[in-house]
Amino acid sequence: MTHNVVMKRANIHDAKTNLSRYLAELAPGDSLVLCNRNQPVAEIRSLRAKTVRKPRIGVARGRFEVPDSFFEPLPADILDGFNGG
Repeated sequence: MTHNVVMKRANIHDAKTNLSRYLAELAPGDSLVLCNRNQPVAEIRSLRAKTVRKPRIGVARGRFEVPDSFFEPLPADILDGFNGG
């Protein structure tokens, strides 16, 4: 899933009143443009690092089975391929 960068705009008076809320809503890479009479004067960017989702262990439990043959040695021709043969 990709995140689209969002640039929100707020007038200075509104930003003073709601700054905490605006900052909490900023996702990594997003920015808030502060405007004076609808003219951009400054930009606030989120410094939060993009989150990397950790794999959830056991999430596929019961969806497939590993056959016993999985643990048997590989055939010689396949092993040769791994060893450059």
